[in-house]
Amino acid sequence: MKKLLTIILSSIFYFAGFAQNHEANETKKDTTKLEEVVISTRRKLSNHRQEKTLSSIDEFLEKSNNITMIKRGNYAWEPAINNMVSDRLMVTIDGMQIFGACTDKMDPITSYVDVSNLEKVSIASGQSGTENGHCVGGGIDLKLPNSKFFNSGLKSSADLGFETNGNFFATGLDLEYSGNDFFISADGMFRNSDNYNAGGNEEVHFSQFQKYNISLQAGYKLSETHHMDTNIIYDRATDVGYPALPMDVSLAEALITSVTHYYRPEEKSLKSLETKLYFNTITHIMDDSNRPDVPIRMDMPGWSDTYGLYSKVDLLNNRHHYNFNLNGYYNRSLAEMTMFSNNPSEPDMFMLTWPDIRTFYTGVFAKDDWHISENKTLSTSIRLGYHSNRIADPVGVQSLQIFHPEIEDQQNRFLKSVTSNYSFKNDVFGFSFGVGYGERAPSVSEGYGFFLFNSFDNYDYIGNPNLKNEKALEANISYSRTFNKFKLGIESSYFYILDYIIGEIEPNVSSMTIGANGVRVYDALNNASIFDIYLNGSYKISDRLTANATVGYNYGIGSNEENLPLIRPLSYFAELNYNVSKFNAAIQLEGNGNQSKFSSFYGENETPAYAVLNLNLGNAFYGDYGKFFLKYGIENILDSNYSTFADWNNILRPGRNFYVNLSYVLP
Repeated sequence: MKKLLTIILSSIFYFAGFAQNHEANETKKDTTKLEEVVISTRRKLSNHRQEKTLSSIDEFLEKSNNITMIKRGNYAWEPAINNMVSDRLMVTIDGMQIFGACTDKMDPITSYVDVSNLEKVSIASGQSGTENGHCVGGGIDLKLPNSKFFNSGLKSSADLGFETNGNFFATGLDLEYSGNDFFISADGMFRNSDNYNAGGNEEVHFSQFQKYNISLQAGYKLSETHHMDTNIIYDRATDVGYPALPMDVSLAEALITSVTHYYRPEEKSLKSLETKLYFNTITHIMDDSNRPDVPIRMDMPGWSDTYGLYSKVDLLNNRHHYNFNLNGYYNRSLAEMTMFSNNPSEPDMFMLTWPDIRTFYTGVFAKDDWHISENKTLSTSIRLGYHSNRIADPVGVQSLQIFHPEIEDQQNRFLKSVTSNYSFKNDVFGFSFGVGYGERAPSVSEGYGFFLFNSFDNYDYIGNPNLKNEKALEANISYSRTFNKFKLGIESSYFYILDYIIGEIEPNVSSMTIGANGVRVYDALNNASIFDIYLNGSYKISDRLTANATVGYNYGIGSNEENLPLIRPLSYFAELNYNVSKFNAAIQLEGNGNQSKFSSFYGENETPAYAVLNLNLGNAFYGDYGKFFLKYGIENILDSNYSTFADWNNILRPGRNFYVNLSYVLP
């Protein structure tokens, strides 16, 4: 098998010339964003890397260079940008703040939407991702569809999908009515999977899940320049197994609502004014009732409610394009744990793991894209914000005072962010360089978590309300050059992070979890450094045949001379794609090198190199009764048994999988 992989890899790289797919139909770029993944192309044959029309949002995001999806199971993967996990990111839904309700990160924000809800996903690196809030690693904004005053009447479409590995089944239905002054659209998606098998037909227990998602969008045009939209998303997942964790999830439920007013004057420097009011609520319940052998049974429910608003202004003035965003939110996060005694004569134990934390934030963002000339642009942005946490439950204050006697029930912070990026681009050459500085407040878990068990390093964690703001200096550079049919590019970023928040061992405190190695209290390293570099490009062999590939290297180390955890090793991706008007086919090879710089100090172990071969194909059929889009293929053709650095506790990835997706669109 190794010989076969070597031959295939050599052949692909011979044609690819170290390339990567940056086709216009997949992504659109500006001077500061990494990319925008256009979800609306999911029924086109040309979305090469996004091979399945019914891919989850996690699978879409995983195709990006700078994004890693951390897997604790077959569902709800946690996104990381520039090797930084969700605590250091700003993840929003159409600019709306939303916070998970799980202390174990089993419900990232991306898990509460489906591709059927979205039009595109905007991905930005570092301080370029601060349009909607403060971050260090970058931002992801899951954008809802724009208003649809098309006067096109009633439209409908349906999707069906099946995968052999895990007997995965998905189905969706869209209905839409569009008039001159009114539109309404509704969609639903259902997904269900049994346990999947790793390579060699090895069953991965507790990897099942079931989820359905329903959304409704409606709009009314008040005048030619004013209109209003309302959006409602209801997402519910049940019976979700997490093979990498000691507990599963019986319910993960979200209700996401918003009302938006748009003002778009005609032929004026004020391009648009958008104001949104929103509310979302999340309920998340962990339990271990389906696990056959546990030392003591536990229930761990969590709740998160967020109220917010923003007002965005888009202005044009000669060569300047200005964007402003005034936003604010109020969040309540509460989580608790009940440990049920095996002895009926002993009482159950109750604990607040998030002691009713109330967070208030308000801030302003300003950005200027100065188009110096046709080929040169200087983009500069700044965000300033006020952030306040308050512990609403007195028991929570008293519990944390055991470890931090001097704390008060409220912490106020002032956060700052600034970045600037210069870019030059013509028909054959592209170059950009950027620098930035940003700060973030500790997350709820980092600041106020109480005996949160981390199965990755087998320690209980306790928050620290006295943590300083985490601060980051960053620099990024990219270069691209087109040589007739061949395009070559390189991009790199470096982050120097001060007061890097991470758990430090507290030897004088006993763990609460049976079998845990001990307790870590969140503290801060003096600094940490994270670096990445990617070489990519594309080669047009003919009008029908293209080759694409990428090679990347990442590195991360702390001031204590320990490797940082969850840093991607040497990675590569290569693809040959054949495309005609109603058919396409692509063969892909992706893999990682051996993870030699793993972090045993933070519970990580070495993961070996792997390579996976995939094949995907697609057909389109057009007729009087509508359009059919058929996507089908094989993932992990060679049935490799492997785990990656991003798989929590080395859970195995799926083995060979045959899939078929069928979409039907009414004429």
